[in-house]
Amino acid sequence: MDLALWICAGLLAAVALGGGISKTFVPKETLAAAHGGGWTEGAGVGFVKTLGVLELLAALGLILPAALDIAPVLVPVTAACWVLLMIGAMITHGRLGESRFVLLNLTYLALAAFIAWGRLGPNSFTG
Repeated sequence: MDLALWICAGLLAAVALGGGISKTFVPKETLAAAHGGGWTEGAGVGFVKTLGVLELLAALGLILPAALDIAPVLVPVTAACWVLLMIGAMITHGRLGESRFVLLNLTYLALAAFIAWGRLGPNSFTG
C-alpha cells in the first residue's frame, strides 16, 4: 500500500510539475492554441500564472514533506487541495464540452483522493 501511494504521488507530482511549468512560463496565447488550452482564452494572464504556481507548489507538496520528513501531513493536505483544483478543472472543461479532459481530470482527482485517504488513514506517516 505504501508503495502504491508513493507511485501515485510521484505520478501526480509529475502531472502537476508539467502543468505548472507550462502555465507559469508559457505565454497565454501559446497555451490557448494548444489542445485543451482553449479555457485560457477567457482567463486573465494573472489567473493562469497563479494556477501554474499552485501546480508547482502541489508538485513539491506531494513529495518533499514526506521525503524530507518535515511536516509530512502536508502530503494529504496537498492531495486534498488537488481534489478541489480538479473539481474546478472538470467544471471548466465541462462547460467547454471537452469531455475527454473532464475524464482526465477525474482520473487525477481519483489519484489525489486515494493519496489523501491513504496518507490520512491506513498509511499515514505518523506510524
